[in-house]
Amino acid sequence: MKKVILLCILAVSMFACKSTSVTSTNTDRKAQVAMKGNWEISSVTYPGSQYIKVNSFQIADSECFVGSTWKFVSNNNKGNMALTRASCTAFNSPITWFVNKDGQFILKVLYAGEKARKVREGYILMVANQTEASFQLIDKIDVGGKMTDVVYQFNKVNK
Repeated sequence: MKKVILLCILAVSMFACKSTSVTSTNTDRKAQVAMKGNWEISSVTYPGSQYIKVNSFQIADSECFVGSTWKFVSNNNKGNMALTRASCTAFNSPITWFVNKDGQFILKVLYAGEKARKVREGYILMVANQTEASFQLIDKIDVGGKMTDVVYQFNKVNK
């Protein structure tokens, strides 16, 4: 009898401790609809940028993202990003994305032929200062044991 009770307590505690995933939360439709359209990153800023290089999204140096174009489609959470800076290697990829209720921007970069459901890795950034014409995505990186904000400034492109 004691074993049954112990087993029940153990089972209940395992289910009670279930962690929540950012990908399982509800989406913030208002924030997503506001991001619909074509955007360009006008700047990437972080403390120490003159001394430290940041490899953004494991694709390229953060400076290569200045001038990059992004398209967000809010009704199916798909889009595209393209790095076009002359001094950098060109990069173009489809993406999937959404904004959860906690203001977190979830991004998956899809490489040739990949389906979003097969991609298990992605990026979580915070949405800040969102207006009709601009918004910021903020990534947290570890620099010498200290968490530092990398701020991507997006501006709307009228097309």
